[in-house]
Amino acid sequence: MGLLDKFFGSKVMYPPLPPGSEAIGKLDEIKTPLEELAHKVSDHLQVVPAEHEAFVFLGKPPESFGIAWIHDGKVSSLNDMAKEHHLSQVEVGELIFRLGEAYQHASESPRYSAEFGGKQMVVIPSQGLEQEVHQIMANTLH
Repeated sequence: MGLLDKFFGSKVMYPPLPPGSEAIGKLDEIKTPLEELAHKVSDHLQVVPAEHEAFVFLGKPPESFGIAWIHDGKVSSLNDMAKEHHLSQVEVGELIFRLGEAYQHASESPRYSAEFGGKQMVVIPSQGLEQEVHQIMANTLH
């Protein structure tokens, strides 16, 4: 990474998500809430598709990011989840830390680009990352 990239950020280009892929099918299932999220959020979005849901990293993981969970036809932000499940600031911090670690574990996973709601986003169709994030969420929220 060059000096200018450190100041202005690098714009990594990923190949388009292959048509007909399993990830496309999963994303089509949650297309409406994903497009709504794309319209609301100005941050960089990285989507991890899952069965009937998706996890979306917002910002610049693993250092500075948030998470949104698309499930049951709606989008839950980290704040929504914290309020609904009465999470303390410490629990939220631990959740973010564990999610950042999961993201790093998938650093070698292939990434693709896709457009939803007029916004380019990165798609990470990693079953390992999906399972790890799902487990972290389940352990924290239940």
